[in-house]
Parts: sequence; structure tokens; C-alpha cells
Amino acid sequence: MRVSASISQDLGMPAIYLHILAELLRSIGLDERDLLLRVGLDPVQLKSADIRVSQAQASEFITRAIVESGEPGLGIMLASELKLPLHGALGVAVMSSRTLQDALGLMTRYLTLRAPHLSVSRREYGDNMHYTILCDGDPGPLLGFVMDSMLFGCAFMGEQLTGSAIKGARILRKGSEPSYFRRFRQRILLPVEYGATDDALVIPSAMLSAPIRFSDDQLAESSRAQCEDALKQLTGDAGFDCRVRRVIETSYPFPPKLARVAATLYVSERTLKRRLQEENASFQNLVDQVRLERAREFLTGTGMNLNQIADVLGYADAANFTRAFKRWTGLSPSHYRISEQRSAGVFPRAPAPA
Repeated sequence: MRVSASISQDLGMPAIYLHILAELLRSIGLDERDLLLRVGLDPVQLKSADIRVSQAQASEFITRAIVESGEPGLGIMLASELKLPLHGALGVAVMSSRTLQDALGLMTRYLTLRAPHLSVSRREYGDNMHYTILCDGDPGPLLGFVMDSMLFGCAFMGEQLTGSAIKGARILRKGSEPSYFRRFRQRILLPVEYGATDDALVIPSAMLSAPIRFSDDQLAESSRAQCEDALKQLTGDAGFDCRVRRVIETSYPFPPKLARVAATLYVSERTLKRRLQEENASFQNLVDQVRLERAREFLTGTGMNLNQIADVLGYADAANFTRAFKRWTGLSPSHYRISEQRSAGVFPRAPAPA
């Protein structure tokens, strides 16, 4: 069984993974914020569980992180930090499965949600089931990082699911053992065999019936439904306009210039405009969509005043922001904020006397 998504679609990577990687960089003394900004990524937006980063920007950040940190084992370090809830609905579905086989089946089907450039091929050899990790396209020097984070991540997650290392399981890796692996060997609870023909997780078939300690049938069903809906939406959002929007959503400074977005996506400005036009979209409209979403969040979820919000959204002043917001919604920002507060049962305080 194999489920894959073409890397050429650039379905993006969940921003939370880059946030975790940035936290790791800080822990080893690297200025992660400076690195993110140089790549054009907004550190604040990466904390969101719902935002995806374009694969082009993610690759650039990871490549620079490895080079500037001088740590080729960053993939293993990241793998050890990826607790199951960080994987969104898929993580919850896996955690609430009945058996290890059910959990691995979910990972196989819905891996595209978390790592669109990877897929899983499952095949039985004798008394063992091999879950081979395949990479669509050529990530070049990042292949080692990708396989480290994926396969060793599976080892750590297996321990989380069952409470201990999976008896008889092992990890197969292509190529010779890298020198940095010795420093991390004690962290990996499963045997690791380099020089194999595949990058794979091998589990004795008898162990696939091992129970998951967090099993919850009702939660498993609802989470799987969420995964199915998310997969349909993600694969349906493979248009060029979605790729442009992902770059806009995570860009710093905001809003990004058209030239910056075009360069990130490796196209000319003219090509970017043309391809958006073919999809009945425009760069400015996409920027405004993101601006409106952020404006609503700032107005309902923060105490920022209009000047502060205008500045964050890239407007010259509050008056320009107010005109734009009223054009989008028919309400001024102040009236929108008051209306939302009343709807939520929160009533604004009366202004202090002058």
C-alpha cells in the first residue's frame, strides 16, 4: 500500500515543525530568530498549528540551520522532540488507535498531512512487516535530515504508544553509518542497521497486535474523520494560488513584496501574476485575505489598538487600515470588535473620564 503526493505540488510543511526546530537551535546557542528572519519567515506565525510553510522556505531554513549550527544530527534531535499531539489530528488518531497495526495504518494513509514529500510502502517479508519510507522528488543534501527525523521519530513514537520499545523491531538505513550517529546512538531504543537497500521500519508481524495505551474508539473515529477531511482539503488546495498564500501567511516582514514571493517560489514576477490570473486570483487579493484574517484575530483576541494593528498589517496608519477593513466587512474595526465582544458575552469597559 502506498500513498503519495508529488513534491511539485508543494503542499507545504506544518509550521509547528519549524518552530520546534527553531527552539532546538536556540538551545544549542544559535540565534534562531535571526535565521528565520533571513529566510523571510515570521517566528510568531510558526507557532500556529494551522499554518503551513512552503517547502521551498522550509528547505532553505533547514539547510541553513544545519550549516550554521554545525550539527548534522539535527534530524535526530528534532525526532526526539516530536510528541504525538504535535502532529495534529493525525497524532490524536494514532494515539487513540486500538493496536499498533491500526496506528501504522493511519500513518501510512495520512502521512501526506504532515510530510507531503514522503510516503510509506508496506510489505511483509517472512515474519516481519517492513514499512519503507519513500521520498518523492530529490531533496538532495536534506535526505539524511528527512530520513533521520522520520524513522527515528517513528522509534520514539512507538515508545510513546506502547510504553516501551517495540520488541524485535529495528530500523534499516541506506548508505554507510554517518559519523555523527555515534553521538546519538544511546537515544535510539531500537537497533539500527546501516547499509540496507531501503530506509524502513521493521516490526515483527506478531507485535502489530500490541495494544495502544491511549486507546479510545470514539476519539479515534472522530480524529480519523478530521484527517480524511483535512486530506481532501489539502490535496484540493494544490493550486498555485495556495502556494502563494502559504508564503504570504508566514512571511516577515508582512506583507511581503511580490518580488520576494516570486523568488521564493522560483518563478518570475510576470509568471506569478500570469499563473494567478489563470486561477482567477491576484496577488493583492491574497494579501488582503490574509490581512483580514489577521485583523479579525487581533481585534477579537488581543488588546492592541488600531495603530498597532495597522502597523503589524503593513498599513501607513490606522485610517488606511480602517478604510480597508470597512471595505471588506462593512464595519469599522472598532464596531467589529465591540460586536464580537458582545456576541461572546464580553462587554468592553467604559472609557475612563478625561
